Amino acid sequence: MQEADMVPVTILTGFLGSGKTTLLNRILREDHGQRIAVIENEFGEVGVDSDLIEKGDEQIVQMNNGCICCTVRGDLIRILGELKGKRDQGALKFDRVVIETTGMADPGPVAQTFFTDDEIGNYYLLDSIITVVDAKHAPQQLDEFHEAQEQVGFADRLLLSKTDLTNEEETKKLVERLRRMNPRAPIKKVHFGDAPLAEVLDIRGFNLNAILELDPEFLTDLDHEHHDEVESFVFRAKKPFDGQKLEQFLSGMIQVYGPDLLRYKGILWMKGNARRVVFQGVHMMMGGDLGKPWTKADKKESILVFIGKKLPKDLFLAGLEECLAK
Repeated sequence: MQEADMVPVTILTGFLGSGKTTLLNRILREDHGQRIAVIENEFGEVGVDSDLIEKGDEQIVQMNNGCICCTVRGDLIRILGELKGKRDQGALKFDRVVIETTGMADPGPVAQTFFTDDEIGNYYLLDSIITVVDAKHAPQQLDEFHEAQEQVGFADRLLLSKTDLTNEEETKKLVERLRRMNPRAPIKKVHFGDAPLAEVLDIRGFNLNAILELDPEFLTDLDHEHHDEVESFVFRAKKPFDGQKLEQFLSGMIQVYGPDLLRYKGILWMKGNARRVVFQGVHMMMGGDLGKPWTKADKKESILVFIGKKLPKDLFLAGLEECLAK
């Protein structure tokens, strides 16, 4: 297909808790008149991000098998192929695709898909890789995780979130470090995903030649290793939480295990609250917002996902059980 007729694809990446879903919601809310197909991937057996996405006319496709890297030759190609088939038949209308990767994904294998499968590569145009960087936690994440470094290295645009939580000197040092790691990607501060769409979509930023300079094995290296220290587990409950007990328990656990808690998030059913509570946290910082009201048709349930390094799963699960309303 001619480039003008191809469907542009944006890969949205960034480490756990950096603000990818916030940016995605910003894109979906904007009055751009375009229909967007979203492919959403999460680390762990159960995903909650699709519940955090503000749905309009968008087509949301979710993959929960742990790591989008492992699905390059399988699920991702299959899903893109299915979207293509439905679009060609007129059963589905969309103008572009956004792939939001799990925070633990190396974006390289995701981008490979568009160059190793002819049918996909001739139909979809990889527009850019957008990486959201958490200014508060990035220095530690870049030190500890190969994936965080890969996300920066492959980026066509770097969006720096949470700069309100760092001082000027800390931000300056991080920006200098990011520029050393990836001198070709413009860096822009964003506050709660507030980035001009012209700097995120249709920027034609992905340059295969530049990527091959960064990684000469890009088109042939399809293997990768998982970071075995990082694991996830899920807590589910069909009873409401006692808000005071839950806050006390989580505050205590975060004091002890915060440095090893990379990301925790969920949809909570709270006693006496007619609305869902959307709960999210990174390391020592946590917070909640009111979500959609519960309806009579809803099966009320709490789902909490924890992602971290060598966390005491049994201690967390038993403690959360004790926080349920009697």
